[in-house]
Amino acid sequence: MANISVIGAGSWGTALAWLLHNNGHQVTVWSIMEEEVQMLKTEREHKAKLPGVKLPEDMEFTSDLKAACENRDLLVLAVPSPYTRSTSHSMAGLVKPGQLIVNVAKGIEDKTLMTLSDIIEQEIPQAEVAVLSGPSHAEEVGKGLPTTIVVGARKKATAEYIQGLFMSPVFRVYTSPDILGIEIGAALKNVIALAAGTADGLGYGDNTKAALITRGISEIARLGTAMGAQAETFFGLSGIGDLVVTCASVHSRNRKAGFLIGQGYTMQAAMDEVKMIVEGVYSAKAGLLLSQKYKIDMPIIKIVNQVLFENKPASDAVKELMLRDRKDEIGADLWQ
Repeated sequence: MANISVIGAGSWGTALAWLLHNNGHQVTVWSIMEEEVQMLKTEREHKAKLPGVKLPEDMEFTSDLKAACENRDLLVLAVPSPYTRSTSHSMAGLVKPGQLIVNVAKGIEDKTLMTLSDIIEQEIPQAEVAVLSGPSHAEEVGKGLPTTIVVGARKKATAEYIQGLFMSPVFRVYTSPDILGIEIGAALKNVIALAAGTADGLGYGDNTKAALITRGISEIARLGTAMGAQAETFFGLSGIGDLVVTCASVHSRNRKAGFLIGQGYTMQAAMDEVKMIVEGVYSAKAGLLLSQKYKIDMPIIKIVNQVLFENKPASDAVKELMLRDRKDEIGADLWQ
């Protein structure tokens, strides 16, 4: 049995806490909001963010970050990506040398273009940082529905240790050394999901969504490999796997926000309606800046930014994508 703290009591953090407890571990959940902690202690359920998932009586909840960080075999950092830096900064003086932290949020910081693991390592340099990602909606994990995911770490032994903590009959975990690829795929799939949701909101069909998914993963893979990630990562769980589920699922907050935008909502109005962090909005700017930095053509990422931040009508965006210059799907040098 491991002693684990989950830092962040959102839907994903709560679902993973439930999973880890079911695996036989001692689990504490931290929230910055004392009222949320008291609600979880009393209700044993997060009715706002993960309704229907009953939390066991021996699961602990706290707003004391020091207590949550002390003497833990693993810290699961599950705050939304815009709060990764501030939370890591608050944790820095509380974390022992060599402390294992696995980040489960998805995003890229637009001001620095740093991945979340880079941010954690910058703020908590004494920690050993890993990532956990893949096609895994909290609502389904909390119901015990079969889910497959990937853990990335620099050391194989670290990845295998985390794999062992999370593995269960309904939660299968693979390992990978490609932390960068996992994080790029995880962050930018949310931007493509905004586009897919927007197409749904406009009334387009499965053909349109399939095009966005396949061309979207092509864009993500071009950027990721230019940055030094492994190409095969983008055709695995944290790449195409996560992209498909985020573009198609009724649980996807990014798809839902896009759907509302397709129906005429502004970006802010759509975020307000979703009532949770829409991480694709934050990653969209970073994706565009990275494409410019590495000189990678990413037309879907570019057009999503125009819709979100430049008031481009969604219907015009789709037409612009369809009417781009003719292209080859694979390398022109293969023709005889």
